[in-house]
Amino acid sequence: MTGLPGALARTPGASDTVREIMQQPGVWRDIDGIVAASRATLDGFLQPLMARDHLRVVLTGAGTSGFAGQVLATTLARRLGRRVDAVSTTDIVADPRGCFAEDPPTLLVSFARSGDSPESLAATELAEQCLSDVHHLVITCNEEGRLAREHSGRTTSCVLLMPPASNDRGFAMTSSFTGMTLAALLALGGTAYAGVAERLARAAERITQDGIFDKNIGALLARDPERIVYLGSGALRGLAAESALKALELTGGAIITTSDSALGFRHGPKAVLSERTVVIVYVSNDPYTRQYDLDIVAELRSTMAPGSVIAIEAGTDGTPDEGNWLLHGVEDIEDAALALPAVVCAQLIGLNAAVLRGTRPDNPFPSGEVNRVVQGVTLHRLQH
Repeated sequence: MTGLPGALARTPGASDTVREIMQQPGVWRDIDGIVAASRATLDGFLQPLMARDHLRVVLTGAGTSGFAGQVLATTLARRLGRRVDAVSTTDIVADPRGCFAEDPPTLLVSFARSGDSPESLAATELAEQCLSDVHHLVITCNEEGRLAREHSGRTTSCVLLMPPASNDRGFAMTSSFTGMTLAALLALGGTAYAGVAERLARAAERITQDGIFDKNIGALLARDPERIVYLGSGALRGLAAESALKALELTGGAIITTSDSALGFRHGPKAVLSERTVVIVYVSNDPYTRQYDLDIVAELRSTMAPGSVIAIEAGTDGTPDEGNWLLHGVEDIEDAALALPAVVCAQLIGLNAAVLRGTRPDNPFPSGEVNRVVQGVTLHRLQH
């Protein structure tokens, strides 16, 4: 490793996070092979479900795992031609009858790094309690987790295991997030995404190996921001939420972060802006959606200090040269796939910001007030 990642790998308390960010292109290639090898099993499980006219697909997880569903929902809805909803496990556990108010045949797709968070298994159990016809696709990085063990061998479940390296040891989910997101896209999208994993891997390698990104991140953090805002539209709205969480987690809350859509930001959340705020806008590849992202970039640049509004994009159509970070070789892919190399930028921003502030990103909460696997949740019985 060279540049910023290479230096950070030698920083005490950062080695796991650095390794897990840098390994993502290789993990994505491995997942492409895993899904291809599992194609017959996946098709045997999924095709009869997809043949049902009124099937509802629910993408679920907590925190970062939940944001995977938000990234994928609109893209898969268009690809599958059916209703696809992203509903977090925390919402399902707190309000199962509201989340499952209707009773169509349902495919619950569960994302879980460890599969041991209290809500992970509870959400699947509550779905079965509330719905008369539910199947489960479990995408997890931990073969020994409760979620994987409980659903293995069931005729109504299919467990898709990620490579062991994706089960991040660091506090923040990095390769687990991108790996599970890619796996779901490949598993549910089928042959439409042939070859996309390799293109995403090459784009991410450009980010981690290109000195331009090192320079850009260094210049951004030299502003010493106290707040970072991430904006994205459509599938990139979920990416913005995940990006904000990464900086918040890795810095131990030292940098305040928030996220919104390009259009939604004007409706009140724009009040967060200050002289020490940096705004990062993910620009959509969709020509229609892209217009709204470019509008907010132009608006914010007209009132904020030079260099404080960053556009991360794969194409340059309609944008000036200054203040843009370019993702290479992915200008024609859907936004749900674009999110994978784009989030590497956010991971590196959070990592570098943490180290600059003296926080150990592998364990930014040494006193245990926030945990890698959520603790302290009491699960209450749902009465019939």
